[in-house]
Amino acid sequence: MQSKAHWEKVYSSKDEAEVSWFQEHAKLSLKLIQNSDASKSASIIDVGGGASTLVDDLLANGYRNITVLDLSAAALAKAQNRLGEQASNVTWLEANVIEAEYPHHGYDVWHDRAVFHFLNTLEERQAYVKAVLYAVKPGGVVIVATFAENGPTMCSGLPVKRYSADELHEEFGEPFSLLGHEKESHQTPDGSEQHFVYCFCRKLA
Repeated sequence: MQSKAHWEKVYSSKDEAEVSWFQEHAKLSLKLIQNSDASKSASIIDVGGGASTLVDDLLANGYRNITVLDLSAAALAKAQNRLGEQASNVTWLEANVIEAEYPHHGYDVWHDRAVFHFLNTLEERQAYVKAVLYAVKPGGVVIVATFAENGPTMCSGLPVKRYSADELHEEFGEPFSLLGHEKESHQTPDGSEQHFVYCFCRKLA
C-alpha cells in the first residue's frame, strides 16, 4: 500500500482541481448510488473520498449519513474547508482502507473510485475484501471503480492494477452478486483521457 507521506505531499502541494482524478461532479458515482435504492438515511462510506466532490453532491441530494475515509489528512481538510458548516454533517475518517476500524455491518453502501487499483499485492486485496465483508451490511451495495484494461498503468507516480469488469468482480468472489458494470472515460484537468470500469455488487451475507 502506498505511504501516507506520499498522499500528504500530493494534497499539500496541489489544489484538488489539479490532480488527475478530479471531477467537478462525480456524476456516475452519484447515479450508481441513487440507483442502488439506498434511502436518504442510508449509511454511505466513500473510501478514498479525500477531496472528492461526491460528498457535496450526496448532501445536496438529501443523503444524511455519510462517511468519507482517506489516508490523507490534507485531502480531508480540503473537503471540510470547501463544505464549511456542512462538514459537521459528515463523519471523517483519516485511515488506511485496509487498516481502518469500521463498525460491523455499519454501511448500506460502500463506494470506492480509484483506491482498489493501487493494491498491487494479493494480500492487500484480500485485506480490502475482508474489510468490505466486515463493514457492509448483508444486502448492502458495493461500488468499486478502477482503471480499465485500456487505462493508465501509473497514477500519481505509483503503479496500478488494471481490470476488466469480470476480473474486478472476481477479486470479490462468491459473497458478492454482480449487479452490473459501466465504463467511464474521464477527462483529466490537463486534457488527457483515462478509462475506468465501475462494478456494482450486492453483498449476499
